[in-house]
Order: sequence, then C-alpha cells, then structure tokens
Amino acid sequence: MQEKARPATKPGDAKPEGKREKRTITEIRDSKKTGEKMVYMSVPDYTSAQWAEMAGVDVAVLGDSLAMISHGHRSTVPATMDMMVLHGQAVRRGAPNTFMLGCMPYQSYNTIDRALANASRFMQETLCDAVKPQGGKSQAHILKALVDAGIPTASHIGLTPHTIAMFGGFKIQGRTADAAMKILEAAFAIEDAGCFMLEFEAVPAKIAKLISEQLTIPTIGIGAGVGTDGQILLCYDLLGVFTDFKPKFTKRFAKLTEVAVNGIKEYVKEVKDGAFPDDDHSYTVNEAEYEKFAAMVAKRRHV
Repeated sequence: MQEKARPATKPGDAKPEGKREKRTITEIRDSKKTGEKMVYMSVPDYTSAQWAEMAGVDVAVLGDSLAMISHGHRSTVPATMDMMVLHGQAVRRGAPNTFMLGCMPYQSYNTIDRALANASRFMQETLCDAVKPQGGKSQAHILKALVDAGIPTASHIGLTPHTIAMFGGFKIQGRTADAAMKILEAAFAIEDAGCFMLEFEAVPAKIAKLISEQLTIPTIGIGAGVGTDGQILLCYDLLGVFTDFKPKFTKRFAKLTEVAVNGIKEYVKEVKDGAFPDDDHSYTVNEAEYEKFAAMVAKRRHV
C-alpha cells in the first residue's frame, strides 16, 4: 500500500512530533520579501507563553506592559529590569521553541553603557533572542551600539509609552504631514542603525503603510492598520482578560474574564451550598482502615 504524502509544512508550523521550529532573525527579516505576515503577541507569564507556542505565534514579546497587566500599575514606567528578567525567565520556560523578544524597560537604555549592560543581562538571564528599546532618531546611537555589540535589536516608534508624558497621554501620532515625516525619519534611523525590525504604535494606517513601503526591514503594527508586515497585540487584551480599559485597536477574540468570573461564581455557590467537593472530587480510604482509625479516635477521647 502506498504511503500518503505528508502535507508540506511552512517555517513555524509544528513538527509532526509536536516540537516546533523557532523562527530566526533571517526568517523575520525575509518576511519583508516573502510577504509572510508575522504574528507577534505580548505575553507576561508562563501560561500565556504556553498558549502562544501552542497556537503558533511567531514571536513571543516580553512587553513591559506587564507592569500594568500583571502588577496593576497605571503605565509601563514602573517596570524594572528585575521585574522584566523574572517574567522573562517564566516566558522562556513556557515557550522554549518560540522566538522571544524582550522589551527594555523605562530608562534601562538611556546611555550606551547602560543599554549594553541591561541588554546583555536580558539575553543571558532570560535567554531571549532579541531586545527592543523604544525610539528612533534620538536613540539611533544606542541602537547602533547594541547591534555593533552583536545583540539583535528592534525598536518602537509612533506612540512610545516611555515618553507618554511628552505626548500628553495616549494620542495617535503622525496625523499631520510634518508629524508623519518625523516618524519616517525615525524609521530610517532605526534601519540605518542595523535593527532587524521596527514597531509602529498608534499611527494612521495609510501613514504606517507608506512608511513601511520605504523600508527594507519588516514592520509590525499595533493600532497601525493592515499595511505593516506583521501585527502585535497583548495576549490578555485579545483574550478579554485585561478589562481595565480597551484600546480602539484591540479586538477581543475571546472573553476569558467573563468565563472566569462565571466559573468562580459557580464555585462560590457550590461551596456555600455544600455541593462541592462531592465524591467525584474527593479521595477514598479503605473502609477497614477507616473503622480502625475511628476506634482509635474514640479510645483517645476517653483516655
């Protein structure tokens, strides 16, 4: 009997034995030419990293948004290197076969020496595959220093959360021709520094698409339309876990908080009613051993 041919697999597909291949810098760079849309997802912990790997996400991003998602801060500014490393180690354990991009936290890259020290720590202690500071033209010397040191580096422009106070809040960037030109110049600076990828945040779709078309490196977008080379969303945003607020660019692909709260309500009810745990969720003991133990207890009471 002739064996049926196996379906062809693409880079990033799970292997037949269940182990997937980690995407490489070369594959990510080449996606600009091949047209493959790269899927990035920000994951803050071991479990969400497992979900990312099982679902076939190309790049698991350790975002400093975890300061908000996991720690309840109102912005990303309170994230520290210690915090990022701790979470990064958990994410790597959860997604060992997924490319991992570590976002450098606020003021961890404000000088070349500090950037090199913290990026090296990120790579060594979390085993991430690349790092991502924020900024373009003004940060080009730091980005270049990281690349020259052999550290795979990406960057982030448009709405940059680390400089949110400068913008007066979460506001769309690049809505005027002059503002869009500044983003374009920032993008060219990032490319010239040797970065392998850049992220647009909160940039009008047409602006992000046109700028992306001028570059040789791939772009990803969050709130930047479909014209970028890939997309990124926060895991707990797209799954409806984080509900403090919902940005316009976030689509809820699930409503896990609703499911979770309903489940917990049912748990509370069954405990209050004495319905949980039932026999199916309790361990048993040999009846003879139980009777022997009960007799021992009764005898002890009368000593």
